[in-house]
Parts: sequence; C-alpha cells; structure tokens
Amino acid sequence: MKKLLTLLLIVSSVITINAQRTKSQAQITPTHVKALFSDIIKNWGSPSDEVFSVNRNPNTNLIESSVRITYFVADNAQFATAGKKSLNLNDIREAFRTDEPISYQLLNLSPGSNESFSLKAVDGNGKNKSYLVRGLNKEEMWLLCTKNAENPELRDAYAIKWTLSDDKRKILGGIYQITSLRPDIYEKNLESSKKMFKIEGRVDANIKDSLYNIYIANSAEELENIGDDDYVACVPVINKRFEWQTELEHPVAGRLRCIFPDGSLCSAWINLDFVPGETYRITVHNGYYDEDQDYERRVGRRSGKSLLNRRQSLGIDDVKVEDPGVIDTVVIDTVLLPTNVHHASEDFKPTSEMKAQVMKIMMTLNPLIEATQSTYESLEPFKEMRSLAGSEMYFIQITKLNKEVNGKFQELIKYLNSVGVPAKEKAELYGQILEFYANQNKEYTKLYKEVGVLPEFTQRAQNYVNRLMEKYMKDIKF
Repeated sequence: MKKLLTLLLIVSSVITINAQRTKSQAQITPTHVKALFSDIIKNWGSPSDEVFSVNRNPNTNLIESSVRITYFVADNAQFATAGKKSLNLNDIREAFRTDEPISYQLLNLSPGSNESFSLKAVDGNGKNKSYLVRGLNKEEMWLLCTKNAENPELRDAYAIKWTLSDDKRKILGGIYQITSLRPDIYEKNLESSKKMFKIEGRVDANIKDSLYNIYIANSAEELENIGDDDYVACVPVINKRFEWQTELEHPVAGRLRCIFPDGSLCSAWINLDFVPGETYRITVHNGYYDEDQDYERRVGRRSGKSLLNRRQSLGIDDVKVEDPGVIDTVVIDTVLLPTNVHHASEDFKPTSEMKAQVMKIMMTLNPLIEATQSTYESLEPFKEMRSLAGSEMYFIQITKLNKEVNGKFQELIKYLNSVGVPAKEKAELYGQILEFYANQNKEYTKLYKEVGVLPEFTQRAQNYVNRLMEKYMKDIKF
C-alpha cells in the first residue's frame, strides 16, 4: 500500500509538472508566427540551401544554441505558385502583431530604412556567430523574441525578411529561427572579458622553444629599457603551443622572449601591442614569425593606435637578431607585405621623413582596403539565395572604394618616385597592388559559380577592377 501511495504521488507530481510546463510553453510560444513559418517553408522553402545547426551541453545534453535559416522564392502575384496555397504579405505582419503580447521584443524594418540587422547565436561558452538578417534597404523585416520555455537563460528569436526581384515578379526572402543565450546575459559576460588580453601561440615544429617570458611596459621607451629578469610571466610550450592571458586596464607595450631548453635566454624577441579584450594569434618560426594581420590592422601597428615607437611600429625592431642585416627593412614592404622578415636593397636606406610620409598615406589607404573587403563579405546572403537581385548598391560601393584606393596607390607611387626609391622595392609594392585586384577577381568567379549569372551592374564593377589591374601590369615594366 505504501509503495502504491508513493507511486501515485510521483505520477501526480509528474503530471502536475508537465501540465505547468505545457501551460508555460503555451504562454511564451509564438504559435501564429511558428505556424506561418511552417507554411512558408513547406510551400516555398528551399531545403537544399538551408542552414541548420544545434549545439548541446556535453554533460546535460540540453540545447545551448540552435540555428535554422531557410530561404524561399515565391510568385509576387499571390505569393504562391501553381497548385499551392496562396498567402498575402499582410498575413505575415498580422501573425507577428498577434503574437506580440507573449514576446519581449518586436521589431519591424520597412523598405526604405537604411538600418541593417543581425542576430547572434551565443552558447554558454561564449562562442558566437553573427547572422545578417537584413542588409538591404529594399527589404522588409519582422522580428519577434521570447524566452525559451525550457531554459529561461535562452532567447528564441523568430525573424523573416523579404524583397521583390528586379522584375517585380518574384519575392525573395529568408526565415531565421535562432535559439541562443539571452543578449543581456552574454553582454554581462562580454563586459567582464573586455579587460582580458590573450595570446594564442604556436611554434614551428623545427625549433626547440620551451618557455616564453612575457614583458609589459606602459610605453615603447620603457619597453626598450626593460631588464631581462623583469618579466611578468613565464609560459611553457606544450605540444608546440602556448597560451597566456591577463586583465589590462588599458593598452600596453608587450614583449615575448623565448627561453631555450638549456635555460638560456634567446637574443631575439617580439614586440607587440597588448590590448584589453583582444586575442593575438601568432606562429613563431626560426628567426621570424607570422603576425596576426587582422589584429595589426584593427588595434596594432597598422591601426594608428600602436603604442610602439615609430621604428617598432614599422616592424623593424619587432624581431631583434644578432646579425642586423637579416632584419633591414624597407617601410613599404612592412606595410603591404607583413611577412616580418624582408631583405631590402643594400644601397637604399629610407630616411625617417620618408617612413613618416609613407605611414601617413597608409593610414588612409588601409581603411579603404578593409572597407572593400568587407563589402565583398556582405554579399554572402546573396550567394546563399543564389540571386544577386537587390545587390546593385554593393557593387556601386565597391567601384567607389576602388576609385579611392587607386587614388591612394597613385599618391604613394608618386611619392616613392619623387624620393628615388629603387625599382626593386617598388616591384614589391606593385606585386601587392596586383594581388589586391586579383583577389577581387576571384570574388567574381565565386559569385558566378554560386549564382550562375552576373547582372550588368556586377560586370561593370568587375570591368573596372580589370582595367585597373591592366594599368598596373603595364606600369610595373619600369
């Protein structure tokens, strides 16, 4: 009898809990929006292009983040194709308005708005990926967010965006269903990590570095005078890798210096900008290293924010060796070819004034190059939809940026010619310029493979790139 009573109590508790859970889920589940999405995906979705991923906690098997992105194409006349259910665009708007009371965020961006919008998928470990939902001012977008029924620390985001094709006959759109850590939670985590600077290092298999001393100074001058024993940490190399992190209140000048297996201190070292909230990824070879180029552009040597003195920031003193001839560097190599070790012409030595002038030009050139690369990256959603409809503004921007970049290239070349820089050094520069345009041509090849046809406005942008490339190929024959 006691066992039966216990069993009844357990069953009763489970039923009560399940009833409460069902009630809770019903209270925060946007049933109208979910039904709408299901209908659109069933009738007009493109499963072959769908993005789908789920991350679970390895210990509890509970979902930490999930992403499902489905693209669709439908006839504009009635948002349907022959034999399929008709759906009016107003039904989309009505579904979101109906579910608004159970959401904590509702957002509508109408055609004409210049605001872009992205959703992040963040798991419990802070790993995140951002998904561009709205990138064109021609698109209409609706977003609704609720707390996750199973885990109140998670957010369920439901979004849809659509636009008309150039001929007004098709509706091109995407549906986003993303479960992730709530922004207010991961933003708190981000706040605590904003002070953390981290180094993730690897060493070449052919060298025997076993430990790295880490040095920190408030200025380049202080770093130059720092003592061998004034290190703040000694980091071991394990399986050809080493890692170190520390909290910083502000950017500082830092140094890595190897200790060999016999305990001797290496005569070479690497000077870097240590910046709070950033991670520097580095691979050390014998006498040189692979720098973190993205880091250097954003917050390091080529960002205009470096704390290292001019000679260090030009990459000349970053790796010191006993033979000074190995690291003798021409400034244009350092800025455009950041390979850290260069061999300049023996009879040409750039003056401080020349270096300063080149750096001044590069300060305006590098952001333009980065903006060009970022604009190409913004075309990813169009590749996924296999259509370039509505992307003309991006190619207009690419052409505009290429004109500005070309102007800066010309300014740089004109200056180098005026101060008598030898052809050998200019050849390196021209090589990098041609690579810049060649990489853009590769983007058009990728677009053609993904989309199948390049519209006229895309061809105009590519032709301009080709004309510039041909120009510099002729100019290089000096």
